[in-house]
Amino acid sequence: MKENIKTIQNLAWLCETLLFFRSHYLIVLGLGLVAAMGRIVQLGAFGPVSSSAHIALEVVVECARILLFVYALGLTHLRKGLSRIKLMLTSGKAWKEHWQKASVRLRAEWRSLLASFVIYLLIAWVINLLIDYAAYQTCLYYKLKVHNIIDEKSSEWVIILFFKNLSVIPLTLIFNALFLLWVTGRVSGRDNA
Repeated sequence: MKENIKTIQNLAWLCETLLFFRSHYLIVLGLGLVAAMGRIVQLGAFGPVSSSAHIALEVVVECARILLFVYALGLTHLRKGLSRIKLMLTSGKAWKEHWQKASVRLRAEWRSLLASFVIYLLIAWVINLLIDYAAYQTCLYYKLKVHNIIDEKSSEWVIILFFKNLSVIPLTLIFNALFLLWVTGRVSGRDNA
């Protein structure tokens, strides 16, 4: 019983993800908006797109996502996030040290990891459910077409991917970046490196 209470209280990975999203929502939503606009233009929300423009937009979308991941990995410091990635990819010693920390932490706190993951999946499921509801069960899609905001030939995927790029995709990128920090003990001030 004591283990279960400790697990619920020690949801640092999930809590840090939600706090990061809330504390830095303007930057997160800004980068999400860049990705969202790029994706809906690719889908033809405003008319047909050439193949070269499609490729350029894909680069913009992926750059916004990578930038958000690095921003979260560096805990708002891009240079720190990039140096963490570089260190992980170039230093065998750092890789071995991180792997040892991670394996110890995963063995010791696997229940906390599992609880955070399951709760995150529920949050993502609810967000996706709401997005699907907005796309298929409301008149939003119809109103956007009637008022010529989106092209007549565009599909509901314009709405779905717009909202996903503003919500669940940035949240997942932050969740994944903070997992790397959590597993090596860098979340909640345990290690400032």
